[in-house]
Amino acid sequence: MKMPAKGRSKDDVFAALEAFGTDDLDVHGGGTFAYIYDAGPDVDDVAKRAYTRYLTENALDPTVYPSLLRFENEIVAMAIDHLRGDEEVVGNFTSGGTESCMLAVKTARDYFREKKPEITEPEIILPVTAHAAFQKAAQYLCLKPVLVPMDPVTYKADHAAIEAAITPNTIQIVASAVSYAHGVIDPIEEIASIARKHDLLFHVDGCIGGFMLPYWRRLGENVPPFSFEVDGVTSMSMDLHKYAYCPKGASVILQRNKDLRRHQIFTCSNWTGYTVINPTILSTKTGGPMAAAWAVMNFLGDEGYMGIADRMLQATKKIRAGIAAMPEYEILGDPELCLLAFTSNVMSVFPVIDEMKMRGWFIQPQLGFFGSRENIHLSIDQASLAQADAMLKDLRECTDIVRARNQEAVPADIREFVKALTPADFTPELFQEFMKMLGSTASGELPTGTTEINELLNIMDPGVAQKALTEYMNQLYVPPAKSHAAD
Repeated sequence: MKMPAKGRSKDDVFAALEAFGTDDLDVHGGGTFAYIYDAGPDVDDVAKRAYTRYLTENALDPTVYPSLLRFENEIVAMAIDHLRGDEEVVGNFTSGGTESCMLAVKTARDYFREKKPEITEPEIILPVTAHAAFQKAAQYLCLKPVLVPMDPVTYKADHAAIEAAITPNTIQIVASAVSYAHGVIDPIEEIASIARKHDLLFHVDGCIGGFMLPYWRRLGENVPPFSFEVDGVTSMSMDLHKYAYCPKGASVILQRNKDLRRHQIFTCSNWTGYTVINPTILSTKTGGPMAAAWAVMNFLGDEGYMGIADRMLQATKKIRAGIAAMPEYEILGDPELCLLAFTSNVMSVFPVIDEMKMRGWFIQPQLGFFGSRENIHLSIDQASLAQADAMLKDLRECTDIVRARNQEAVPADIREFVKALTPADFTPELFQEFMKMLGSTASGELPTGTTEINELLNIMDPGVAQKALTEYMNQLYVPPAKSHAAD
């Protein structure tokens, strides 16, 4: 594929863009239970107008675009107030939860480089329920992730296991409010006490839960202390492009004080170009997400968000009660926000996901690793309230179809072979054989269903599953052979 010899008309370009999106998830209507956060057309309009107004402004240098500095400081001020921070708490706007989490880890690494330079192999303690972004940060920043088990009943981080995992090399503990997989709040106060006792940094990942938890508390839900009101919490992350309904990517990283935030910042004057000062990972970045986040938060205001939270709470209670009433399913743990996971002891849940997708519902699979059964995950939105009855009806019917079918998606001999694999056994050639068995041979080809793939991944050693997923992604992103301009 080459650059078109001649430019295409605006109409042609936008027609192609619309055609490309034909098979994408619908961002509206409440049928998508992952990735999408839908506050309605008015919020969309405000966000798009603000985003495009500041699309070409560059947040690299705040002295050139003081408007962006103002947006950032005001957004951070609202986030600090929301998470009960005092006048010492500071923060920055980031491109998303992964960047926020990576900055929290980078801060800990550089803080301890200065405070305890004798630590040459630093470790961060991660419950197995902590978001994968922290393992990504550890890999990028050359730290050792120390995984600790969760409580097998509550699915919360086990604070006793966390303390037992502390070594002279430990620099940071991570916990979640809420965890993505099970929607529960880790025992923040207990973990904070451990962090204070051992003089460690303690990051609370509120990327998906931090914004809505204060509203649910005000609506009467039992939400324990989880933010800066807890002594010992030294940093927090909170995404605005999730349940604050701002366009992607929009998140904040908050530090307890400027002394900590100093270690977050990257500065370089040791080259022949302009002086580089980056409080976050990105250097050049459009002002669009920042302006849009400011606009949406000011447009909705506290009253608007309270209304959204109330609808979300109603939707969650309704859907949770409907699933609990189905004898085939068991809800994992006791979810404390609008995320819940449910599994089955009588059938595989993965075919249900494909059946639901054929009816227009997108629900997310989660594999059964580290003490958590394979399950269906729902991120419930305020838009889900209007669709709750229809969704539960289809779930009941799809469950009946799958249970009546009562068949293994993967033959027994293949299952046994896959179970026995070790990471050392896995090769790209073996992956290609698997894909042929599953009926997929072309690179760049998306599967029509995911049951077989998920069934295989679920019985693999986690290390083998990681290699398989790496190989799959490596095959998926391939340049097209011909230009779409010729179509």
